[in-house]
Amino acid sequence: MPDYDPQTIETKWQKSWEEEKSFKVEADPAKPKYYLLEMFPYPSGRIHMGHVRNYTIGDALARFKWMQGFNVLHPIGWDSFGMPAENAAIQNKSHPNTWTLANIKTMTEQIKRLGLSYDWDREIATCEPKYYRWNQWCFLKFLERGLVYRKNSEVNWCESCNTVLANEQVIDGLCWRCDNEVITKLQEGWFFKITDYADRLLEGCKDLEAGWPEQVLTMQTNWIGKSYGAEVDFQIKDSNEAIKVFTTRPDTLYGATFMVLAPEHPLTLSLSRGTEQASAIDAFIKEVKSQDKIARTSEGGEKLGVFTGAYAVNPLNGETIPVWTANFVLMDYGTGAIMSVPAHDHRDFEFAKKYDLPIRIVILPPDGNTNADDLREAMTDPGPMTQSGEFDGLAGDEAKQKVCEHLQSKNIGKATVQFRLRDWGVSRQRYWGTPVPIIFCEQCGTVPVPYEDLPVKLPLDAQLGDKGQSPLKSLDSFINVPCPKCKAPAKRETDTLDTFICSSWYFDRFTSPDEENAPFSKDANRYWMAVDQYIGGIEHAILHLLYSRFFHHVFRDMGLVETREPFAHLLTQGMVIKDGAKMSKSKGNVVDPDHIIGRYGADTARLFILFAAPPTKQLEWSDQGVEGSFRFLKRVWRLFDETATILREAPGDLDTGGDLPKELKELRRHIHTAIKRVTEDIDKRMQFNTAIAAIMEFVNHLYAFREWWTSQKESSADGQALFKESVETLILLLSPFAPHIAEEMWEQMGHSQPTHHTPWPEYNEEFLKADEIEIVIQVNGKVRQKLSVPAGIDEDSLKAQSLEDPRIREWTDGKEIKKVIVVPRKLVNIVVK
Repeated sequence: MPDYDPQTIETKWQKSWEEEKSFKVEADPAKPKYYLLEMFPYPSGRIHMGHVRNYTIGDALARFKWMQGFNVLHPIGWDSFGMPAENAAIQNKSHPNTWTLANIKTMTEQIKRLGLSYDWDREIATCEPKYYRWNQWCFLKFLERGLVYRKNSEVNWCESCNTVLANEQVIDGLCWRCDNEVITKLQEGWFFKITDYADRLLEGCKDLEAGWPEQVLTMQTNWIGKSYGAEVDFQIKDSNEAIKVFTTRPDTLYGATFMVLAPEHPLTLSLSRGTEQASAIDAFIKEVKSQDKIARTSEGGEKLGVFTGAYAVNPLNGETIPVWTANFVLMDYGTGAIMSVPAHDHRDFEFAKKYDLPIRIVILPPDGNTNADDLREAMTDPGPMTQSGEFDGLAGDEAKQKVCEHLQSKNIGKATVQFRLRDWGVSRQRYWGTPVPIIFCEQCGTVPVPYEDLPVKLPLDAQLGDKGQSPLKSLDSFINVPCPKCKAPAKRETDTLDTFICSSWYFDRFTSPDEENAPFSKDANRYWMAVDQYIGGIEHAILHLLYSRFFHHVFRDMGLVETREPFAHLLTQGMVIKDGAKMSKSKGNVVDPDHIIGRYGADTARLFILFAAPPTKQLEWSDQGVEGSFRFLKRVWRLFDETATILREAPGDLDTGGDLPKELKELRRHIHTAIKRVTEDIDKRMQFNTAIAAIMEFVNHLYAFREWWTSQKESSADGQALFKESVETLILLLSPFAPHIAEEMWEQMGHSQPTHHTPWPEYNEEFLKADEIEIVIQVNGKVRQKLSVPAGIDEDSLKAQSLEDPRIREWTDGKEIKKVIVVPRKLVNIVVK
């Protein structure tokens, strides 16, 4: 056989898999199904090592499941709408559609070079009308169910570019494109009422505990942010207006010594008008607008604030307290206003100390000291109320309940539940996205596009403005349409939908991508869903996964799906880094997958990616590691090459009933040990690195056996059959990780059925047992000998054999044996004096 030539082998098998549609799959109720899905890619131009890791993890598992007898759905598609295409089109003086389709072509070619087991007949691209038609259908159905509404909301606006900017396009308060100041302004937009499903999304997290990472569920739980507490009205002094706050600690109301409004709160400006603080408030609001919201609320972030010049009245004790605005309060959470109780809240304590604001202890500390001057940090633990009038002595839930009852009786507050989750703003004032299926008519108002008129197609002859302005607003052929109801002249909505909508149900579409009368077939969905294993980055832990769950719950209410959740198991793969940093062009540490595949082959790239680290951990790129993986595959090929003739001529079956020589029994034990380790590492633990390590150990045992075998004058039929079984087992165990070389060797062995349609080898527990085991013998803790003893030897016999060993006696003769310590099946330690 020729030397290992990965390029020739891989080209051959990729061509074969594509021509024979080897991984095409249909629903088959007679077979158990397995739906494996990696988060579909954005067609950014070229794949990177992060893509390679994601897809290789999925492909190894898909091939394994095929071999276990599952009917495996493993599809691929493109999340192809979105802002990056617009930006690239502007930079390259191209059209987003042209740029996107070219990238899909390039990335398809690259992905196919990896030998991934995709059913390409199910390929989808979300920028195609046959897909986004159903985005529009979902919008209209959600509208019918009262889950869609329109309201004013704040957007980032660049006057120079005359366009809305996404948050990531605002850098230090300036437009990323022209470096001019970005302002926020109110603009009407469409929202999905995801808050209607807040409780169900939260409850659903419990259903996912067995299959999702705890970190992801914690992130989603915190994002939904269910809080029990009270809404309380603080009357503004000398005004009929009140500031409504939400607090989870109504038992600390007597300790509220000041209030804080979000800079975006409408009262922040109005309260400062006519006071000496007006200019300071204006400057502060402008300053805060340039700050990142996450940084503003981070635990270690600097707490900044300004007095508004106004005061409010504490509704329980009648005390007049100052009203401030601060960067750590967001309009997005609660009411955009808080009562500050510095003695019992760390953030408020820090702020009060910085700005010399009063602090009052209202929860009795264990030592009974209520002198706030002695406080070194906030006391957040519950306890009896103190300095709280009629509520003194009440504690915990009872205290909170009594305060809430009092607030409600006085009509100044009430017990309530709040969520951090806010409704999903789905309007985008951009071009490259799904058109919103709405028409505005002067006579009929807001009119949904009739279902029979879907899709509302995005006009591909439109040209972006040189600064990113959407052309839809000025494209008469798109805007001007008759009203579906009264036929009078009307105008189309020019907003497009958030691209997260595309990715919130694409996994359903994969179950029946050619369905023309619905977003997906109920029957196909019933068979394939839920996704058994979903794979993607931790960066999608909240938005994409939460929106997908929201869509699924709505679909369930509509009777379209039956499963409670869309994804049964979730794996969040770690990042690929090089030289200690994330790969990026600016750092000069990018590794091109095409270069690695061209030099070493896809199997080497796959093997290294899967062997270098557990799937969920960060992977440090190593050129030496790639070389090592390549050398290992060459070693496997050499073992196969040097014994190919014997293997082909060897008898197919081993006479398992015969009494095998010790060496053959040991080889058989190594075969079944390797099967057990690889099977369990993939199936139970998803630890591909240790599975590959087990294969490497197995190869070492095969080389050692071959050396003994070839030294024998005659090779028995049993020896030939067992060695053939061992090599075939090696090929099958290797095939999920390095499928091309495995397929080539399998064919050379005379098999016509491909590896992925060959049953996964099974181990026999009886064959895992060793006839002999190696025991380490120590004298005073130092290794002095190693003995091979019967596996079932009893402790007394093991002690006797150890003490009688000639080499051990050199260290014990003439000395007092104090004790003999036995660690079963591992070692004997003889303590002498």
